Amino acid sequence: MVGTMLPLRDEEFGPPWLEPMLKTHFFKPCQFHGDSSKSECNMFCLDCRGEALCTYCRSRHKDHHIVQIRRSSYHDVIRVSEIQKVLDITGVQTYIINSARVVFLNERPQPRPGKGVTNTCEICERSLVDTFRFCSLGCKLQGIKRHRDMTFILPSKHQRDESEDSSSQKRIRISNRSFEYFSEENGAESTSIDGVTSFKAEDDANNLETVRFRYSPNGNPQDINPPTPPIVSIHRNARRRKGIPHRAPLGT
Repeated sequence: MVGTMLPLRDEEFGPPWLEPMLKTHFFKPCQFHGDSSKSECNMFCLDCRGEALCTYCRSRHKDHHIVQIRRSSYHDVIRVSEIQKVLDITGVQTYIINSARVVFLNERPQPRPGKGVTNTCEICERSLVDTFRFCSLGCKLQGIKRHRDMTFILPSKHQRDESEDSSSQKRIRISNRSFEYFSEENGAESTSIDGVTSFKAEDDANNLETVRFRYSPNGNPQDINPPTPPIVSIHRNARRRKGIPHRAPLGT
């Protein structure tokens, strides 16, 4: 017997303010303060879920959660530092614009992918970095409705604590160097050939490298590619000032 897939409830797609925010038209003059300076509507109240707000309208939303929308090439963006507090943006590509990391609100289709592109947005086919699935929050929302394999809901504190515990178990120390495994979900692979194990990892300085080691008889991992020793200059005394010249004694 084949089971039927139950439709997702609205709250499973994301918070109730998400779709209203994505459909809101920003950067238009405020209908109440249009004659004033700074009357451009570039804010949104997550509690009221109404129209876009200007600086003056914000005073009527005291103690509400307000986010600011910005513009990049005529497209609406929001800073990651703001949105990640209330939304799980996993799978959405981020961009650095004006020294701030942002995500786009809605899709930005491309006429055709560029040459050599191996990964595109699952909804609008915009070219992406390989580790991402969507180019915007709107595309991720459509992807959730289509595939039901992701969410916008942030994990609870208990789930975050469990995640931190599991990641700490992936740290390994080799020859006084500490590394952290990349999780399998991110495409990490560990291979073992002739007793030598290799894996992709980050060291304490956040440098990504391939670590190769073998286990010693006492069961401790030993790095078979230790760090390169510092280079000592062989010309250390090349610029030493010469002493006073001495004439050879005359023959008798």
